[in-house]
Amino acid sequence: MRLRHMLDHYKQRTESQLNQFLLHSSIDPVLQEAMRYGLFNGGKRVRPSLVYITNEILEGHVDAADRAACAIECIHSYSLVHDDLPAMDNDDLRRGKPTCHIAYDEATAILAGDALQCFAFELLSQETTHPGQQLAMIQVLARASGDKGMCAGQSFDLRNVNKPLTLAQLEEMHRCKTGALINASLELGYLASGYQDEKIRHALQLYGDAIGLAFQVKDDILDVEGDTATLGKPQGSDVDQNKPTYPALLGMDAAKAKLQSLHSQAHDALSPLHKKGEPLKAMADFICQRSH
Repeated sequence: MRLRHMLDHYKQRTESQLNQFLLHSSIDPVLQEAMRYGLFNGGKRVRPSLVYITNEILEGHVDAADRAACAIECIHSYSLVHDDLPAMDNDDLRRGKPTCHIAYDEATAILAGDALQCFAFELLSQETTHPGQQLAMIQVLARASGDKGMCAGQSFDLRNVNKPLTLAQLEEMHRCKTGALINASLELGYLASGYQDEKIRHALQLYGDAIGLAFQVKDDILDVEGDTATLGKPQGSDVDQNKPTYPALLGMDAAKAKLQSLHSQAHDALSPLHKKGEPLKAMADFICQRSH
């Protein structure tokens, strides 16, 4: 299955599953509308696709990966809703549409993000015949989302606007802010498959480390070289806010060389998977070559 077809397939599956899981009544329908607004806003679904692809190449059943794929997309979507808030990045556009707090209001956006975070763990905590696997998945997602992962990276980012960072600080920030959820996607796919091989698990971790940083380096490059219409958010917003980025720290040529190096590291990390790793190699190509 070619990557574009695979991504389309898993995007559709993720959205179909999310739509079904969110079909429940609420005392305040506006809250669920805002949750859906944050979820169904044209995202590429990279993280759930990584869950599904990893599960597939390790010969797992696709049904076993559904809740994990949807849970990580709920976490990612909640983080974007909160990222856009006036107290955080104060963005008006997300993927070409008004951000959640603009489309609704600030309080509703905060609560929608909170509810999406809770919903992620509700999805993973449903009754299962594999409680050990289920607990491991919950731990992976919680660790990647909180003060050991995404939230720590976001906090460090906000506290270091207008401050010079070393390359090591910048990389550590993005290992938390972006890389933690990408690594969690691979780990969730591994756990969903039921496959047990520590050599493969380590290879996936090294691959995740590389594409997690590559994803952010590419974002930083696009913030300078992209355009608002293609990016779906204001071009140059990181520059305007004087945020620490790879082009700002290294220069554009060195940032592009860094991206190429990470791309090669991602491919090399997959060598223990042999031909089974080809879809993940294609994902690394996609992450490094995308236009938005």
